Amino acid sequence: MKTYQVVLSKSYIVTIKAQSDEQAKRMSEFYTSDIKDLSTSKDRLERGFSIEEIENGVNEALEAEEVASTH
Repeated sequence: MKTYQVVLSKSYIVTIKAQSDEQAKRMSEFYTSDIKDLSTSKDRLERGFSIEEIENGVNEALEAEEVASTH
C-alpha cells in the first residue's frame, strides 16, 4: 500500500458552562479531543487500509455564544 497524508477539517459545537465566552473557548479547545482511530481490524482488512498516525493540526475556537439554560 502507498502512504498518504490527508488534511482533514472537522468542526464541533461544544456546549459548556463557563464564567465568560473567552473561558468557554479556551476550555473547549484545551479539554476536548477525538484524535483516535475508530476503525476495527475487520474494517482495515476488508477495505485494505491502515491509519498510521493522527495528529492534531488546528484546534481553534471560532465563536462563543451564550445560550438559554436548560435547567
